[in-house]
Amino acid sequence: MGLHPAVAAVRHGVRRAIAGLERDHAVLVACSGGADSLALLSATVFEARRPGVRVIGVTVDHGLQEGSAAHAARVVDQMAALGADETATARVHVDPAGLGIEAAARRARYDVLEQMRVHFDARSVLLGHTRDDQAETVLLGLARGSGGRSIAGMRRSFDHNDRPLLDVARADTVAACLAEGIEFWDDPHNSDPGFARVRVRQRVLPVLEDELGPGVAATLARTADQVRDDVEALDGIALASYERIGGPEGLDREELEELPRAVATRVLRLAALAAGARDSELFHVHVTALHGLALGAINGEVQLPGHVTAYCDGSRLLFRPTAVAG
Repeated sequence: MGLHPAVAAVRHGVRRAIAGLERDHAVLVACSGGADSLALLSATVFEARRPGVRVIGVTVDHGLQEGSAAHAARVVDQMAALGADETATARVHVDPAGLGIEAAARRARYDVLEQMRVHFDARSVLLGHTRDDQAETVLLGLARGSGGRSIAGMRRSFDHNDRPLLDVARADTVAACLAEGIEFWDDPHNSDPGFARVRVRQRVLPVLEDELGPGVAATLARTADQVRDDVEALDGIALASYERIGGPEGLDREELEELPRAVATRVLRLAALAAGARDSELFHVHVTALHGLALGAINGEVQLPGHVTAYCDGSRLLFRPTAVAG
């Protein structure tokens, strides 16, 4: 019998992700114990043998479920059994204040994975998000009216992180594990309708498949790739514009007015973040208000999350710390 198609699909994604790595380079694989991450780890172990790349399996214990420490220990044993050169686990504290539990857990997880990457001197962190995860992300972005950036979905790579399985269906990671005899864990959170992503997965996508025909998830993921190209091009233009018209002395309002709105709003976002505004809480409504302030459509000041105030002084848009009432 030949190689199972699902195993081949997962390995193909990993092969592209680690291309260029050489002997004694290291790659870190984030593993929850679910089918996606275990299929990813198994494929990485296989693909890393020929170039001699070290594979470090890491699991993160968020402490959000009873018995999470014992589960993390089991995942460590499983990663070792699958052939990871080294294994590690880390427990993180998840503070949902201002973010919500999902976003807070994601931030804590990425922070500790980056610490682990540095500790092991790994070239990258591989994440097990699939094509279905991408489709769900696009639908959530559409529902929230979050603009092109959210519709563009998850990036294939960012900082030192890579997502090799964005072209692989979730069903294929399950099939790959079954074909290789890998037992995987079903996270109870993945079937909890209290999470919006779960409702999209269990209710929305099946309805779309029934009414519009099969392949909706693949189409949404493909749309994300197309929109991502546009978003990244605009981001590049905006960064160049910001470096030209902005800085510690603020933004030149006349030059900002000459920019297309899609570029100007990105420039304003960059300026607000540079002034100390909180990225996770800086929403479309804030950037729209900044644009109106810069163009003279509104008067006064604009308060931004992170205790930052935007105001105009003649020809420039400036930022200062928000005064604390005493």
